[in-house]
Amino acid sequence: MSKKFFAELIGTFVLVFLGTGAAVLGGGADSVVGYASIALAFGLTIVASAYSIGTVSGAHLNPAVSIALYLNKRIDSKELGTYILGQVVGALLGSFALLAITGDNATLGQNVVADGYSLVTGFLVEVILTFIFILVILTVTSSRKGNAQLAGLVIGLTLTLIHFVGIPVTGMSANPARSLAPALLAGGDALSQIWIFILAPIVGGILASIVSQSLLETE
Repeated sequence: MSKKFFAELIGTFVLVFLGTGAAVLGGGADSVVGYASIALAFGLTIVASAYSIGTVSGAHLNPAVSIALYLNKRIDSKELGTYILGQVVGALLGSFALLAITGDNATLGQNVVADGYSLVTGFLVEVILTFIFILVILTVTSSRKGNAQLAGLVIGLTLTLIHFVGIPVTGMSANPARSLAPALLAGGDALSQIWIFILAPIVGGILASIVSQSLLETE
């Protein structure tokens, strides 16, 4: 396996373990930890990863991001497979580590559409928020219009921002690997709704790729 595989594995492990861990071990969004701390846990993990394993793989940590970068011809098909495999394995290891601590597969920070919202609404929210997130990534990392020195910070803060809107509706995913791992271990609604959290971020990423190329001319 390549260094990029292991870099993505480690980064996604840290993202899932710390992000979902902040929600679970902190008592959830309604506790003292609250939305802000959960959002910051995910966002700050991206910042930390960008300036560490990002030097090897770019710290995608998200299949939707890798697919968007592939569509923009920044990585090839072989790299795309390597990235996604590393991300899924890393996410699974992160959820297994959290399960080892909690001992309860019902509390793994899984994504489900909250009561009071339809599945269509949950899907739409995930598409929109992922679109915003990945559009920022494609722009700030662009060799034409980006800023490499600030990219990690900007991306991390954007991920934090979208969590403020997404947590009350879906728990916020924008990342198929982040959602798949807890769903496989938790089952139930998280597994039956997993199509939302795989498909919606990919759709959002594809739309961001189109806009970044045709409107923002990032490539």
